[in-house]
Amino acid sequence: MKKSTFILILFVLAKLILQYSLINPEYELHRDEYLHIDQGNHLAWGYLSVPPANSWFAWLIIKLGGSAFLVKFFPALFGALTMVTVWKIIKELKGGLYAQVLAATGVLLSVLLRLNVLFQPTSLEVLLWTMLFYVLIKYFNSEKGMWLYVAAIIFGVGFLNKYNIAFSVLGLIPALLITKQREIFFQKNLYFAGLLALIIIFPNILWQYNNNFPVVRHMKELSESQLVNVERFDFIKSQILFFFGVIFVIVAGFYALLFYKPFKKFRFLFWAYVFTIALFLFFKAKDYYAIGLYPAYIAFGSVFLAHIFEKNRAKYVLKPIGILIPVLLFLPLYNLAFPNKSPQYILTHPENYKKLGLLRWEDGKDHSLPQDFADMQGWKELAQKVDKEYSGLSKSGKTLVLCDNYGQAGAINYYSKQGIKAVSFNADYINWFDFNEKYSNLIRIKEADEEKEELREMGSFFEKSRIADSITNQFAREKGTLIFVFEYAKIDIGKRIRKEIDEVKNEY
Repeated sequence: MKKSTFILILFVLAKLILQYSLINPEYELHRDEYLHIDQGNHLAWGYLSVPPANSWFAWLIIKLGGSAFLVKFFPALFGALTMVTVWKIIKELKGGLYAQVLAATGVLLSVLLRLNVLFQPTSLEVLLWTMLFYVLIKYFNSEKGMWLYVAAIIFGVGFLNKYNIAFSVLGLIPALLITKQREIFFQKNLYFAGLLALIIIFPNILWQYNNNFPVVRHMKELSESQLVNVERFDFIKSQILFFFGVIFVIVAGFYALLFYKPFKKFRFLFWAYVFTIALFLFFKAKDYYAIGLYPAYIAFGSVFLAHIFEKNRAKYVLKPIGILIPVLLFLPLYNLAFPNKSPQYILTHPENYKKLGLLRWEDGKDHSLPQDFADMQGWKELAQKVDKEYSGLSKSGKTLVLCDNYGQAGAINYYSKQGIKAVSFNADYINWFDFNEKYSNLIRIKEADEEKEELREMGSFFEKSRIADSITNQFAREKGTLIFVFEYAKIDIGKRIRKEIDEVKNEY
């Protein structure tokens, strides 16, 4: 085995082990993870908020047992493969082992550690963006048309994973046009590759068409509820913090793309970054949308710095310092950016979290825990309490569990010991109701500030109604959420709910 291969394997193992060590046992799965896992039970060519690719991995996780270990494995794997791809990029750029180690250290000790904690499409997205850059580098080094088809496949899969990858192409097109690499537009293979990409993404486009393009509705809601709170300065600040330990490597990569002669043919990648970031800023995108850009620039910067260090008389000092910097700068973030501290610890030590803006939620306000951490609390409690009520209703007929949001429904479905299939008017659950059953009872999960209205309105359709329990976990974002129980329906509950679903769907 080659020395470089052995070291790469060590980095991959370090990545996988580190990912599992970053989560304090007091935290559960994240709100979004429950929805993404449940999509594996309802395979389709599209969903209301995301394309289908992540659901394929969810299906595999479910078939393999659905453990939390498996849920966390795939994002960790995608992160490790991102590091492997960066390693390959450096090899393609004629970089040596030092450049590979420097880049791997920077990618390992970065925001990817936090990103790869959660089972979401974003981890695969970063990998595919990095692979896309790698394949483009291969193409311009070899000018072999086959790499354009590989790029088309990567883009197609990326589109089926997260529509965000379209921004990479929107940034690449003008970047290629203003550089000598514009000649690519005269290659017929480019257009055949484009056709291949279209074939790959067509099932999802057809699904969007047949469902009245819910992605448009989703983007509008996102813009009104979340992106409106995004500050462009905060977006720029986050770009620095994401790979803070190797920011000097990224800057070196930008410089090298502009002025280092061996990278002249890849200069378009500098402009691709400029155009892509400009698009994100214009649309007030979330800061993490741009993370997929950086691994490739770390590769360029590492090769360039390795060349500079090698020519310097102090190379035996500069080289270890280059590796040490990302390690030392990562250590403060280790104690803040990951759910490795208990909620109680964060509650009593909020200062540094607040300074970095980690306590600010999508509503623009500061809270006791980072939003992602609060979204990893209270779910088991909810599922256990719903299970208890559900079991008690088994003698009085079928029971429908109806939730306010996808986190509640997904968590109940994941943790339930009663085989509950909870649903919601929120997200993809509006398509997953089973109207073949005749329901006698209803368990309703709803926010506390609507308790009187819920008991009055919904209670009128049942002989019995009560508030059974609530989420009491003080750290949970869902703290105070109520569990209503309604027994012995006076009307056809399924028919009434179908009418409400039709109204929700009409909004889409």
